[in-house]
Amino acid sequence: MKCSWQEGNKITLLENGDNFYPAVFNAIDKAQRKVILETFIWFEDGVGKRLHEVILRAAQRGVEIEVLLDGYGSPDLSDDFVNQLTSAGVVFRYYDPRPRLMGMRTNVFRRMHRKIVVVDETVAFVGGINYSDEHMSDYGPEAKQDYAIRVEGPVVQDILLFELENLPGHAAARRWWKRHHRPEENLHPGEAQALFVWRDNEEHRDDIERHYIKMLANAKREVIIANAYFFPGYRLLHAMRNAARRGVRVKLIVQGEPDMPIVAVGARLLYDYLVKGGVQIYEYRRRPLHGKVALMDDHWATVGSSNLDPLSLSLNLEANLIIHDRQFNQTLRDNLTTLLREDCVRVDDTMVPKRTWWNLGKSIVVFHFLRHFPALVGWLPAHTPKLAQVPAPVQPEMETQDRVEAQNTGVKP
Repeated sequence: MKCSWQEGNKITLLENGDNFYPAVFNAIDKAQRKVILETFIWFEDGVGKRLHEVILRAAQRGVEIEVLLDGYGSPDLSDDFVNQLTSAGVVFRYYDPRPRLMGMRTNVFRRMHRKIVVVDETVAFVGGINYSDEHMSDYGPEAKQDYAIRVEGPVVQDILLFELENLPGHAAARRWWKRHHRPEENLHPGEAQALFVWRDNEEHRDDIERHYIKMLANAKREVIIANAYFFPGYRLLHAMRNAARRGVRVKLIVQGEPDMPIVAVGARLLYDYLVKGGVQIYEYRRRPLHGKVALMDDHWATVGSSNLDPLSLSLNLEANLIIHDRQFNQTLRDNLTTLLREDCVRVDDTMVPKRTWWNLGKSIVVFHFLRHFPALVGWLPAHTPKLAQVPAPVQPEMETQDRVEAQNTGVKP
């Protein structure tokens, strides 16, 4: 399928789990027909148990529910936790579950990294927030800073159709050639417009990256990109520098307190190239940044699951919503401006790695390794990721139960 710009949507920014979880749980509690939920991570903690409760309630009142989790991101849910849902009729699937090797997870690449919820045909959620306590602000210093959106309107139908096409047995016919789609142009810019875009390993391999590059080429005044895992390809880096050199204020927010040390190492290898080109880089220092959002001028914005790194841009299954709406743009701008003012440190020349032969050599090696990382992965023994459905526990038939009771009591059934 190919989505087009849809008008007449109502889009709400949700910051962190504090705003996201109540909105999702409330929508599921009000569901009447169908709920589709997919996520990278679902932990069996406080937040995960609350999600379990609302899904179980919905299933028990007859709502049709489909759940898809990534086999790498959510490997540790207990059998009892899952069986309670499948016994109530929930269709529960894992994307590419694979056995551990010496206790280590082996399904590292081509992850299902999307975070989407669709309730009936009326409301959808898209973003970067998983289901775990670490997305709540009271989690502590390691609480993640993140974003999602709640959307009502015509674009919900596009998201629903995308989900239905990706269910087993409903996939659209695949072409023997791999056609690359160009970014969908907004020929009639207005308000409350939205476009659903995704990245897969078929015909939409670089759709999200292309939208970023097109946005940077069209920018006239300001671009703000906040991205947790930042190590894009040369095309996107070049587009950022080009925008800055023609006078656009290009601001990049990256992790200053990363959840994985290698994240900072990779991003800082790019500081010299970007700062010298006029890009303003800010490190977010309050806690780990997990957001994947951006805005341009006073109308364009995006929120989704896609990082700007080799995994998200070349291997993972991702989904973003592109938004053309001044009010939403201003809401996101106000939020990111507060982060820049209160919780970020701007990178200056003193923070840029010194230009020594050692740093130069290290940068070249790491840069080219990461950029060719997807191709290197392609040399590994290939497999087609599959969806594995968790069967419901076998329930004894009532007649069998009656016979057992009759044998124990001596009474005929």
